[in-house]
Amino acid sequence: MKPQKMIESAEMTVKQGFMDRLASVKDSFKADRAFTLFLIVGALSGIANGIHSTTFNNFLSEIYHLSAAERGIVEFPREMPGVLIMFVLGVLSFMGNIRMAALGMLFAALGMVGLGLFSPTYVSMLVWMMVLSLGTHIFIPLAPAIGMDLSEKSQYGIRLGRYNAYNLAATILGYGIVWLGFRYLNFNYTSAFVLAALFFVASAVVLGMMKPDKPQKKKMQFVFRKKYMLFYALSIVNGARKQIFMTFAPWVLIQVFNVDTPTFAVLGFVVSVVSILTRTIVGNGIDKLGERFILCIEAVILIVICMGYAFAENLFPVHIAVIIIAACYIIDNSLTAVGMARSTYVKKIAVQPEDVTPTLSAGTSFDHVVAMSIPYFGGLVWASLGYQYVFLCAAAIAVINLLLSLRVKID
Repeated sequence: MKPQKMIESAEMTVKQGFMDRLASVKDSFKADRAFTLFLIVGALSGIANGIHSTTFNNFLSEIYHLSAAERGIVEFPREMPGVLIMFVLGVLSFMGNIRMAALGMLFAALGMVGLGLFSPTYVSMLVWMMVLSLGTHIFIPLAPAIGMDLSEKSQYGIRLGRYNAYNLAATILGYGIVWLGFRYLNFNYTSAFVLAALFFVASAVVLGMMKPDKPQKKKMQFVFRKKYMLFYALSIVNGARKQIFMTFAPWVLIQVFNVDTPTFAVLGFVVSVVSILTRTIVGNGIDKLGERFILCIEAVILIVICMGYAFAENLFPVHIAVIIIAACYIIDNSLTAVGMARSTYVKKIAVQPEDVTPTLSAGTSFDHVVAMSIPYFGGLVWASLGYQYVFLCAAAIAVINLLLSLRVKID
């Protein structure tokens, strides 16, 4: 064969391979359109959350100059929508999960715009923060419920892991936007928050492209069963420990070790890269090893992380301590993937399929009842004893989490 013909043949082979691959992607999208759109929602909301989470603590510190105790108090109004979420979703249950999720994204977008453009005072900031919090808390219990509705029982873990991996991969882009924007493009908090709002709106649009699910009942849905008591307890304990880290872990890095916004964006980038791996591992682990095993492993790791936060500064030089605490911050954030195990646990033990969403939302509310008060008392402990004692308390809570996780059983 002549060289020219060999080149043409190779080009045709490559072209045909590309066309075959494109056709395969199109066929896959058609066969699982709803879940593919849901993955896109995860990606878009991930970018928005990446921008928000990377900037919000520095926003509070730089614009409103909050102390550790004041930062703890801010969590009370921020978490109030989480406490009320089971009632909110109960009232809105006639809409179905997908429409409620879209509404949540629109509330989140409105809150971001308000924070960016209409927060000249501390009080106005709190109002818009609550609007944002309402939107994100509407979406929190709905995301796993929608994901499991679009999956077979044997694939709950792996499909939720895939959704969360897409979400975290996109969050990396959000962190990258913050790092580039603040370092090179003269971003300020207004431009960052408005950009995040646009991604929340895009998430709502994609949810609108999904076929709406038909709610099981037209009346309000509130579900409380004795069978779900262990899930409620796990939610409460998880909420207490999680809120300590959400509020005070970044505050230690900002206030004690003077970590700035671009550096936080780099930390967020690392968290997301690690979390893509952990969410895939956790998703597979749930399907293969079970929820009990995954929850117990998480509890043990959390005990170690809390001890790292409590003792690193006293045991090591500052430059080593900040690395240890940053590593604890990364590992802790990557373990949020384990929330999938609590969701699949509810799905598998549910007495009726329609119990899942109201039970997950009830868990979110119970989680946030504790989350509202923990930061306040944590701020007082920090002010009177030091931040180390805040994380010793978190370690004790992690021990309780381990004891409860050992009781998880699926018939």
